[in-house]
Amino acid sequence: MRLTVVGCSGSGPGPESPASSYLVEHEGYRVVLDLGSGAFGALQKVLPPDDVDAVLLSHLHADHCLDVAPFVVWRRYSGLTTRGPVPLYAPVGADRRLRLAYDLSDGPIDDVFEVFGIGPGSWELGPFRVETARTAHPVECYAFRLTAGGRSLVYTGDTGVCPAVVELARGADVLLAEAAHPDVPGLPADLHLTGREAGEHARDAGVVRLLLTHVPSWVDPQAQLADAAAVFPASELVGPLAVYDI
Repeated sequence: MRLTVVGCSGSGPGPESPASSYLVEHEGYRVVLDLGSGAFGALQKVLPPDDVDAVLLSHLHADHCLDVAPFVVWRRYSGLTTRGPVPLYAPVGADRRLRLAYDLSDGPIDDVFEVFGIGPGSWELGPFRVETARTAHPVECYAFRLTAGGRSLVYTGDTGVCPAVVELARGADVLLAEAAHPDVPGLPADLHLTGREAGEHARDAGVVRLLLTHVPSWVDPQAQLADAAAVFPASELVGPLAVYDI
């Protein structure tokens, strides 16, 4: 399994990276996890958009889904599309939210995406087994566990402290965890993790490796890494276009 970081900036695109988007590949099958603000441009550095086999959206905040809109434009008007609609898995109601992001007056987007509503559960997708868990976030949001070839990757999406995410990540090879909140007093509950909390989730789940992502441009990423590593030494900070073999 191979993970490519398309975008890793938290809460919106930053000066060095688009917002959240990750490409996961195994046996020639390509899944995009989230497609946040600015990510579609960076995705084209990694692979032709026509090669995307499926899209999984953790939730419908703009920094995780907004660049579905330029994907629609590319599929409809580039003249480079050779395939039918792309399977897109997202919380129920995503088809209307994504139509709004593109142009509600332009009708359905089912010529581009076959949209499936998700909840807690599991299914087969190409060579992957996909498992989900509801996270602690103000809107409906899911963490994903992708397993293939005897390896597993868990992506938290957005979450506050969440035992369900720990359970989903139990024994995973890699936990790709958001670490958006600085460790300061007065943080809102059920929104984001601090670096320390991300490290605690990795430790409690018994994962092999922690990759920190979704750090906003106004938060010190090295401080987030230091806080995570103090709890879970096998912690790393991802960067845009970084590639990891799992």
